[in-house]
Amino acid sequence: MKYKILVVDDERNICFTLKRFLEDEGYKVFVAEGYWDAMDLLADQVPDLVFADIMLVDGSGMDLLNEINRKKFNCPVVMITGVPTIQTAAEAVRLGAFDYLSKPVRQKDLIRVAATALKHKAVVEEKERLQTNLKAIFKSVQDGIITIDRQFNVIEINQAAQKLCGLTRETTLGRSLESRTESHCEHCINLLKKTIEQKSPNWTRLQTCRRNTSFEQMVSLKATPLINNAGSLSGAVLVIRDETRLVALEKNLKERSAFYNIVGKSEKMQNIYTSIDNLADVRTTVLVTGESGTGKELVGEALHYRSVFSEKPLIKVNCGTIAENLLESELFGHVKGSFSGAITDRTGRFQVANGGTILLDEIGDITPKMQLALLRVLQEKEFERVGSSTPIKVDVRIVAATNLDLLKEVEAGRFRQDLYYRLQVVEITIPPLREHKEDIPLLVEHFLNHFNKEMNKNILNISQAVKDIFFRHNWAGNIRELKNVMEHSVIFCPGSIIHPEHLPSRVADFFQNSRQEIQKREIIDALEKFRWNKTKAADELGMSRQNLYRKLKEHNIDK
Repeated sequence: MKYKILVVDDERNICFTLKRFLEDEGYKVFVAEGYWDAMDLLADQVPDLVFADIMLVDGSGMDLLNEINRKKFNCPVVMITGVPTIQTAAEAVRLGAFDYLSKPVRQKDLIRVAATALKHKAVVEEKERLQTNLKAIFKSVQDGIITIDRQFNVIEINQAAQKLCGLTRETTLGRSLESRTESHCEHCINLLKKTIEQKSPNWTRLQTCRRNTSFEQMVSLKATPLINNAGSLSGAVLVIRDETRLVALEKNLKERSAFYNIVGKSEKMQNIYTSIDNLADVRTTVLVTGESGTGKELVGEALHYRSVFSEKPLIKVNCGTIAENLLESELFGHVKGSFSGAITDRTGRFQVANGGTILLDEIGDITPKMQLALLRVLQEKEFERVGSSTPIKVDVRIVAATNLDLLKEVEAGRFRQDLYYRLQVVEITIPPLREHKEDIPLLVEHFLNHFNKEMNKNILNISQAVKDIFFRHNWAGNIRELKNVMEHSVIFCPGSIIHPEHLPSRVADFFQNSRQEIQKREIIDALEKFRWNKTKAADELGMSRQNLYRKLKEHNIDK
């Protein structure tokens, strides 16, 4: 590209000299011997750079600068003055001049300033192009997009976000998103806080948004940190996707493949989703049961985030990991001096969860004393801190989870019958993975996506042999075991497909004796796929045609 430069001076010999200097550098140069001559040239074309003398016989370079600024020509203007002073230079820069040169103009100064000014012009144009493209993208994207700086001040918000969130540019740009008091904003703010603190992306699959009182919105949220070239955090971007219609359709068809962070589309999982939906508007106590590793905590989270009080706290307590003498203080708090080590007052988890949900995991492991204390909270909605006789009122939904059969625990005298029936107002039983193996492909895809991102890999799928192993395995550890197996496999898989040799030995060795059967199944599948064309089947299996014939004889396979 050949840059065009306009030189404006009422001294013809200066115009000629500057033109020759610039043309020697490869620029295309036009000259104007006065203000009006320059205005005529500017009416036909816009140069890339202007050199103008401040004092002209029919005007001034300042007037020309003002006119160029008024017409918003994107061309730097360098002023030339015969009487350089600080005041003159300051005034020129204040009015928008890129730089100034004093007479007599030296060739090296002229060339240096020209190159710098044109480089600046290119940077400005690239920035404007990017801003224009970004504005077009922001405007056209149907997902809501909000960008913030490190202080949570809103940098940009697109039309979709304004509509989804009920915000306006006028009341939002430059203001802190954290200062908004609307309860429906808390999920977004908490996700952005987590992203900025961890400097890593965070997302939620589905989230209830209750901005509109007339209907309920379901949204997916993803927050990503903004990291500059120096590696420092400058803010974050939040993407909000309206999933309301899709969720309603999947719900009506009973084909929801995921619900909050729960994955599965089998009939048993659909029934769980429906139960959680039915509990959205009530504070009923819920008992979540199921074997270890089935996802009881995820169901507890979904019960909270699907509820009308989802903007309130969700507090989790694993009763099985806290010592008996500390659990009462953990749940209800204590006053200073109530026992050895109580050097300050402490607020208990129930009080922190007030208005929201408390998830008590491994509820079957609590002692008779704690069972009685918990029964009082359920009956009277109040408790006392350790060392205090002052009752504290709370309004908390209790979600209790256990892998024990509490009814058998009651019969054995280890669990209070009255507490059991208080907890079991509604019971959600999560099936073991062996009872809904049709969800394994969805879970595999979910874990592959998760570990690919975490380990920066690009594994596409599992092989047919691995699928056969997964469907034959008993999964005593349920979904937690499957997650661990997938993590191990992603670590040890060097390619794009996970094969049996990448599985943990405890899973792969279990099926060592049936490998021949798996291979037989793979051969039959390949033959049926290509209508018993043995050449194509051999290619599919990655073996020679002669080797395939040997395998057919070995496994006694015929059409």
